Formats: sequence, C-alpha cells, structure tokens
Amino acid sequence: MKALVVNAKWKPRKNYPVSEEEKVKKRASIGSQVWKNTTFEIKDVPTPNPRDDEVLIKVKTCGICGSDTHLYETDEEGYIIFSGLTKLPCIIGHEFSGIVEKVGSNVRDLRKGDKVAVESILWCGRCQSCRSGFPNQCKYIELMGLSVDGAFAEYVAVNERYCWKINDLMHVHSEEDAFDIGALIEPVGCAYNGIFIVGDGFNPGAIVVVYGAGPIGLGAITLSKIAGASQIIAFDIRDERVKIAKDLGADHAFNIHKLDRQSPADKVMELTKGCGADILVEAAGAAPKTIPEMERSMAVNGKIIYLGRAATSTTMYLDVLVSGANKIVGSRGHSGHGIFPSIIKLIAADKLRLERMITARYSFKNVMDAIKASSHRTDGKILVKI
Repeated sequence: MKALVVNAKWKPRKNYPVSEEEKVKKRASIGSQVWKNTTFEIKDVPTPNPRDDEVLIKVKTCGICGSDTHLYETDEEGYIIFSGLTKLPCIIGHEFSGIVEKVGSNVRDLRKGDKVAVESILWCGRCQSCRSGFPNQCKYIELMGLSVDGAFAEYVAVNERYCWKINDLMHVHSEEDAFDIGALIEPVGCAYNGIFIVGDGFNPGAIVVVYGAGPIGLGAITLSKIAGASQIIAFDIRDERVKIAKDLGADHAFNIHKLDRQSPADKVMELTKGCGADILVEAAGAAPKTIPEMERSMAVNGKIIYLGRAATSTTMYLDVLVSGANKIVGSRGHSGHGIFPSIIKLIAADKLRLERMITARYSFKNVMDAIKASSHRTDGKILVKI
C-alpha cells in the first residue's frame, strides 16, 4: 500500500537530558528536543494485518493536524517544532475516518462495511491513570501518527476499542461528506474534552473567549455556541481564520494585529462591559502572548483552558487566581468520558454543523502540498482524500 512516511535524525540537543527509556526505544518524550532534518516520502509499505482485537480500516479522509505541520516545520537548527511524544520513522496522520475492511477474531462490535472515526490517543486501559478514568494521561500512551503508524495511508490497523461507528452520520450527510465530517471528530473532541470534561463546562449564558481560530479553536467556538454561550469572542492573526470563526458562530472575531491601539484584553473588557470572560480557551499555542491577555480579562470565577501545545513557559500574575477565585487547567486528548459518541450524536441530530470548518481538500498524491499549505495558517481544516 501507499503511505506517507516521515523520518528524521536522532540528535538530542546538548542541554536535553535523554532518559534511558528514550535511548533504548529511540522514542522522544519531547520531539522538538531530539529530532532534526525531517524527510517526507510517499512509499510502498506492507498492508498491515490486523491482530485478533484489531480491525483493518480503509482510510477515506484524513485531516492535517497542527502536529503534522509541526513535524514539517523546523527551527533555525533544523529541529522539529512538535513538542510531544514522537518516534520516527512513522506513517503520520491521525484525524481520520474510513471503512472497516477486515475484523480480527476477537472483535465484538464492528463488522466489515462499518464506517468509523478513530481516536488517536492510544491508551492502554490497564495503568492507574486509565483505570482511574484518565485515559488521555495514560502512563503507556502512544500517539497515532506520531509514535506509532497513522492514517496517511491506504489502510491502517487499529484496536477495536479506539473506533466509533459513524454510520448514523449518513442521516444528515452524504456518504462522502460523512467521511469528511468524521475526520473532524478527533480535533473537535480535543476542544470538547478541554471545555466540558477537564474544564467542567459552563452555565448557559457564559461568555467565552477563544484565542486561535485553527481547527481546535474553531471546534471550541461551535461547541460553545450550541452549549448556550451568550457571547463568543475570537482572536487570531489571520483574516481568513477570523472570517471562519464568524461563520462558525463567533459573535465577534478580530485579527489581533488590527485592533486599532487596543489589546485583546481591552477589547474583551469593552465587549463584556468590564465583567470579563467566564471561559478563555488558549488554542493558539502562543502562551507567552496570550496568557497575559487572558489574566487581565477574566471574570470572577473565570477559567483559562490551555489546549495549545508548545514547549514554552510564561509568567502569570498568580494573585489573579486568588483574588478572582479563578482557575487555569491544561487538557490533552479526546478519549473517554463519552466524548466521541457525544459528538457523533450531536452531528447525527443535525445540531453540530462542522462543514464550514473545511476549507480545502487534497488528493493523497498531493498530500505534501496540503501539509505545506497548512503552514500558512490561513485555512480552517485541510482534508486529504485517500
């Protein structure tokens, strides 16, 4: 089968303490500290043979994630930008949907021909974190398309427990469109997890501010809209994404560079009549620039939900948390807690409309053009048709 394989040179930075496990497995906990000089190649590789508890999926649609972009982009020394778990070479791609082609002997609930969307957080189910209800914090976690082979390929073999049927999406979408929407469940699930699970949700009528109108930020906007936010304010640095944010339900959306002498915090306080925001979502991965704005525009009992991933640190005036009874929480992933089935039910009921998030589609033979386009950060969601 054809697959997009990414490789790089293992060369830990001089100041990065490589653990024994990393050395043995050649698997970096912080990819940006180890991997440099990446190469991308569509190659012929063996079609995987599913194990007893796995299904073989014919991939139909796979989205470009920011982590894929961060494998493609490098810093001035040639190191990848992605700061998470990484093992190369690897078939990348993890936001996908497809058709079950073959099932293992122990598979119980899936049949050949089922349409599925798939979690990319591969949790073990046995460690203390998993058994305590925190699969996204699994001690033995693998990340599909980053530390194990993913879905920019004709076929992928996946354990049944990570797969969710999307047959019901055909109630409101054509089959082809259903596969495209199905590929959006993973990134929207990350926003769902951050706002409603880790962040404990909000009361209808809350004011929500989203920094970063990429796919996860756009997911946060549309979820907040249907959950009853009274006002949604979005910020980005690209006019194209500002427009998409408005299309998906933001009441106000701004290019930060065009605020006419105002800071984002000033704009939030103006629009909320001095009350501030109840929920502030960081989906830009730019904490040194966004957190200072957020802390100055929080309502009493407000929450900052940190979804953006970057190997960085920033200062924060912590007395804001004390005097305002405020919180800041971090969130990773989309597994557990009924997240995938909840999103599937919302889409099938025609209550969650994600089509406007899709701004470009590419054929698999042009996947590198898609990845290059993602680095411009002007699209909503770029999809690759396999």
